[in-house]
Amino acid sequence: MTVSATDTTQSVYQSLTSSTKDTKTSKTDDTQARFLKLLTTQLKNQDPLNPVDNAQTTSQLAQISTVDGIERLNSTLQGLAGSYRTSETLQAAALVGRGVLVDGDQMTLSSNASGSFAVGGFNLDAAADKVNISIRDSSGVEIANEELTKQDAGSHEFVWDGTTTNGAIAANGKYSIKITATKGNDAITSNALEMATVVSVSNTDSGVSLDAGRFSKLSLADIRRII
Repeated sequence: MTVSATDTTQSVYQSLTSSTKDTKTSKTDDTQARFLKLLTTQLKNQDPLNPVDNAQTTSQLAQISTVDGIERLNSTLQGLAGSYRTSETLQAAALVGRGVLVDGDQMTLSSNASGSFAVGGFNLDAAADKVNISIRDSSGVEIANEELTKQDAGSHEFVWDGTTTNGAIAANGKYSIKITATKGNDAITSNALEMATVVSVSNTDSGVSLDAGRFSKLSLADIRRII
């Protein structure tokens, strides 16, 4: 049996016409319906002596199929994004009341029945042979210094017992820290970390936001270490 271009066009037309009967369509289906309406109008008004080329019709059908696939992919990605946001919120909520280390150069010395202490930290871009921790008062004067050896790359925490270089115990309050690190004769990129306590979590348009004292808009990515 021989199928002419006209016969093929009529078959395609009948198939397309039957696919546009559903009036309760989704956004994607509505897009398809408009596309198919234009295509069927083109087919109905074609020149019988010069019908639409089969290859052209197939190409147009492939285009609407591609659009449909993209719409469905977007819908799936939106669902995954929503699930990720929920998971991220639950993860952040578990941090309420916990101490975290974030980029910052301050530490607070306080005391209890066991003595004085302040928690700080540092981050190293590479392993270091020596890490020097300089603790300074509000005037920028160094009052204590500690040197650590053999530290791996990454985030670390330390505890200062308040002892100054002259053996006295520093007064409770805020101090700043400066970190320098070396491996052999080479300097290692480093920065100080500050401890903060997460007090609340909120879900914003830009993602999950944590309130941790003077750090009011932290993201999970800002947290270097959980204490």
